Amino acid sequence: MIKLVVFDLDNVIIDGEAIDEIGKLANVEEEIAEITEKAMQGEIDFETSIKDRVQLLEGTSIEDIEKVADELPLMEGASETIACLKDKDVDVAIISGSFDVVAEKVKEKLGIDSCYTNSFTVEDGKLTGEVTGPLVSGSKLDVLKDHVEDAGISLEEVVAVGDGANDISMIESAGCGIAFNAKDSVKEIADVVVDEKDLTKVLDEILNQITTDDTENDAVENEDAEAEAEEVEETEVAEETEADTEEAEEAEETDAEAEEVEEVEVAEESETETEEVEDAEEETEAKKSKNDLPKSEFVLADTMEGVRKQKDEKEAEIAQIAEEREEFNKIAKEQRKIRDELNASLKENLNKAIEFRNERNEINKSVEEAKKARNDANNQIKNLEWSSGKRDKVKIENEIKKIDKIIETRVLDIKKENQLVKNANDLRKQLLDIQEDESVKEEAQELRKLSEEEHEKVITLSEKAQAAHEEMLTYFRKTDDIRTAADEAHKKFIEARNNASAKHEEFKAVLSDIHVINKKLGSGKPRKRRSDKKPSSGSNKNREEKERAEEIFEKFKQGGKLSTEELLLLQKYNIN
Repeated sequence: MIKLVVFDLDNVIIDGEAIDEIGKLANVEEEIAEITEKAMQGEIDFETSIKDRVQLLEGTSIEDIEKVADELPLMEGASETIACLKDKDVDVAIISGSFDVVAEKVKEKLGIDSCYTNSFTVEDGKLTGEVTGPLVSGSKLDVLKDHVEDAGISLEEVVAVGDGANDISMIESAGCGIAFNAKDSVKEIADVVVDEKDLTKVLDEILNQITTDDTENDAVENEDAEAEAEEVEETEVAEETEADTEEAEEAEETDAEAEEVEEVEVAEESETETEEVEDAEEETEAKKSKNDLPKSEFVLADTMEGVRKQKDEKEAEIAQIAEEREEFNKIAKEQRKIRDELNASLKENLNKAIEFRNERNEINKSVEEAKKARNDANNQIKNLEWSSGKRDKVKIENEIKKIDKIIETRVLDIKKENQLVKNANDLRKQLLDIQEDESVKEEAQELRKLSEEEHEKVITLSEKAQAAHEEMLTYFRKTDDIRTAADEAHKKFIEARNNASAKHEEFKAVLSDIHVINKKLGSGKPRKRRSDKKPSSGSNKNREEKERAEEIFEKFKQGGKLSTEELLLLQKYNIN
């Protein structure tokens, strides 16, 4: 995981060499530029070069230097690159043998976290010709090690970007070293080479690395998000919305059954996703570090010319593989974004469903309260009626009805019939004597009114509860389509990531072959791939010259005579 990106300053963050521009103030720009070039090529050590150059600036006004620093142009793409890295929560630092008077202004403009540079010694507003700082005699790697130790991170979590010989130590030791418009000695040890003066090309390489790291962690994040959604959904058990009509109760039971089916399907889908995540995690754990290359069984050509041809072929092959791997990483990143957006939408819909569920439950509580009030009123009415004599009235009325039915339906002798008639008349007299209490009647009437009002509440609230229940089910059903789409995006993400991993294994295999080739050609360390897939014309020229020098040396060993030009070429590449 990338946590820090370290940039050189001159010709990397700013488009130019600060000390060369400052040299114009003292009319020593040519002398300084000559020393700078020797240092960049590694012909003289950096400490000597920085002291010699600053000595030439003795007497220059620091105020004039600050004006020059203000006007130094940023490298193309610098602002976008730094801003994007900060958005990704990646720390950015400058480690440069240049000067704080320049670096601090750049730091302020771009929002860079840390700067490590040298300082001019100033007296009475003029340079003394002396220089101090951690990078006069110390290496950039020393400074970088101190920084990562303080930050609690490792060098493997660092990307280092530079262009000159004094950048080699940090580029070689960082998890990813990038040569930006660099000298050949830097390109030889870098993981990535960018020959275009545009820092967004460097950013592309860093984002590609971040994407690769992210894909290894996304499966776990996806599992956490989906497990949370599953936990929420499994708590959603539909409660029947109560209403007084039989039709409303049947509708609620149907909806509850539909919701239970939905929850079973959700559980099954979540189980499938969990299995996919576990598979992805196993693949991630199986990955090896970038330096753990497979053993190569590559067969070298018989001639040096053939070996060089093999190297060109392998470099072209590894560039193609890297491009394909980056394309798969791009697809994985896109699908991950789609999946995460869908999961966010899924969570939003679930929250809506929960809101309507809670609303429905609250309404159902009010329904229960209204039902209880209605039933209490009805019970009180019954008790009042029975206690006010209605029980006796009903009993007498039933006796009269029974006697009347016997008289009407049976054949009786006159004596018995007269007795029944008399009994009925006596009961009617008793009935007339029973008088209901008027106050009880009024109380019963008020209770009936209350019962009717509570019954109306039951009906109205039940309808509202049913509406909330329907809304809840609507949002639950929406999650089905969203989940299906999210599952599809997740499958594409896993597929693209696995393809990228496979391409990475191919990349390592070819890189292992290149190690074998470079060893044969005498290179202590293999040249790395180029991020822009385009060969450097300057690098090719140097290689051709070196190959020609080796051929000249073979000719010399066999007794051939050498021209002055040929001798100079041998000297240039230190072949003797």
